[in-house]
Amino acid sequence: MSEAIKNIKEPVRKTKVESFDISRSDETLHLATDLAKFIKDNKLSTTVQGKEFVNVEGWQYAGSRLGIVPIVDHVINVSTEQEIKYQAKVTLFDMKSGHTVGAGFAICSNKEQGKKFYQEFAIMSMAQTRAIGKAYRNILAWIIRAAGYEPTPAEEMEYGGNTPAAQPAMVVAPATTPVAIAAEAPAAMKAVPAEAAVVTEAAAPATTYASASQKEEIIRLLNHPVITRPEKTKMLLNINRLDEERATQAIAKLKKAIDDRENGQTSAAA
Repeated sequence: MSEAIKNIKEPVRKTKVESFDISRSDETLHLATDLAKFIKDNKLSTTVQGKEFVNVEGWQYAGSRLGIVPIVDHVINVSTEQEIKYQAKVTLFDMKSGHTVGAGFAICSNKEQGKKFYQEFAIMSMAQTRAIGKAYRNILAWIIRAAGYEPTPAEEMEYGGNTPAAQPAMVVAPATTPVAIAAEAPAAMKAVPAEAAVVTEAAAPATTYASASQKEEIIRLLNHPVITRPEKTKMLLNINRLDEERATQAIAKLKKAIDDRENGQTSAAA
């Protein structure tokens, strides 16, 4: 009998992830302690001139514990013939209240130190990353400071060229040709400048992401009482990955789910 009891497996206890309320200072101070440990354990900070600056992943972790997610409103190409440059705007959405609670703007250019060889998609991506960090910094800087770190996102420090130069994003062939091959090469080939040896990738077709109006419509529909919290969370976490076509499909699906549920039918929203 005792052996049978021993063989009974105890149910697995899942660790409950605690969420915090940004309006309560006692809770956010607890978050600061948890945040400091998370950043240290996962190496999510960068040292610049002896000071520790938190990477954008650390800021996102703090925001997620408060139920605040970033939404990319727009990314604008403001490039010129001599410069690749993008501007991004990000707003912060509070899943508890259903309201926008912050925003951030940022730019990125290949004229910055270490970004001369960055491809266009990398410049655009960094503009978005910086805007996310800036948006969180505007409302969570004091929590990051309470965790023992500088209240400026690490990516923002790159504006001043304080971080080591990044490696070129493109593959460059050797500028000099081995002597044996150079001797046999035609004169015209020898005259080709070294810059022509740069190997570039074929430009990928640009993805047209969901517009700000489409995202606003999705958020409006997600706030309908018949939409469940898990469906709302899943959609918000993926909203920045939607292109225009998928955003249109998501809006149609949400409208159908709302209509069906109001009429007593069952339909998946996400």
